[in-house]
Amino acid sequence: MPTFVKRILGLVIVVGVLVAVNGWASRDGLFGFGLPYYYAELLSLTGISIILAVSLNLITGFTGQFSIGHAGFMAVGAYSSVFLTVYFSQPVEVWLTGLVGATVAQALVFLGIILFGALIAALAGLVVGIPSLRLRGDYLAIVTLGFAEIIRIIILNIDRVGGATGFRGAVSPWEGRAIIPQYANFLWIGGFAVITIVVVYNIVRSDVGRALISIREDELAAEAMGINTTRYKVLAFVISSAFAGIAGSLFGHYRQFLHTNDFQFIRSIEIIIMIVLGGMGSITGAVLGAIVITILPELLRQLPGNLIHYRLVIYSALLIVIMLTRPQGVMGAREFGIPWLKRSQKQPEGDKPAGEKGVPIAQSQEVRK
Repeated sequence: MPTFVKRILGLVIVVGVLVAVNGWASRDGLFGFGLPYYYAELLSLTGISIILAVSLNLITGFTGQFSIGHAGFMAVGAYSSVFLTVYFSQPVEVWLTGLVGATVAQALVFLGIILFGALIAALAGLVVGIPSLRLRGDYLAIVTLGFAEIIRIIILNIDRVGGATGFRGAVSPWEGRAIIPQYANFLWIGGFAVITIVVVYNIVRSDVGRALISIREDELAAEAMGINTTRYKVLAFVISSAFAGIAGSLFGHYRQFLHTNDFQFIRSIEIIIMIVLGGMGSITGAVLGAIVITILPELLRQLPGNLIHYRLVIYSALLIVIMLTRPQGVMGAREFGIPWLKRSQKQPEGDKPAGEKGVPIAQSQEVRK
């Protein structure tokens, strides 16, 4: 089957699954079957965690740069996009509704808002990345952690986005939407989770990805081979920050409430745990880690009797056991087979058959020697 047909078929299957799950998780249900709201919310939050883990894996897992500021970029995307929604998007949505209808208008407006949040987060990543990515190891971690805390403190002192009380709608005396509209659902969250995986997968397997991996393995050797290490590290940082901004936009428009407590440094540590648990340098490992770290604490709430009081102890003990038994992560650097994500590659000339017998060119040359 041609590669193009495989991609179209895969896209149709993915979209069909997302639409079906979104219907199942909605309040109306799917064919009479619905998912309870608690589990539907947990499913959506898992999708947001996948976006965060896979995007951070591009920096930490594939480029080898230890960043603890991912929650800061998520906050930038969340607050900037929700700010645009609350104070400026309503007139545009009303105008588009008269042209294309309410459903399409809402989708177009929300898509623009998500891209705006991604752009602002990417610019923040560029501002932080240019000076800080000349540093390495612990120094880089401290700088990114400091950036995330600076962002949080700045937001706490901006009255127009609610300050310390949180942001759920327009703040008096400014006019805007009284409540943040719930634009995001599982279809949006799952769709962008798939997009994040596909984009990062193709970046890693491109020339840029090989440069990033060479930086991770030996930065000095990469510089000696002529790779502009600062440029590639900043590029990875900006792309990862943009996806963190997308996750923040989806989070804000799904929860309909933002507070700086959701973006403390512990949130960045949680994302790091996801990729370490799944396997640094593995996309499917990051997905697995995001699922486990998001769902496991909620599963432990179902423990019987007095065990529920020790759920955090059990949670920590399980993580310790996993790290002791699998220090490289559950997946290590391996990936599940998803060949339809690969870009089509030209077959090497040495593997093509030559002559009537169909002997590969490379092999026929060895025989002649």
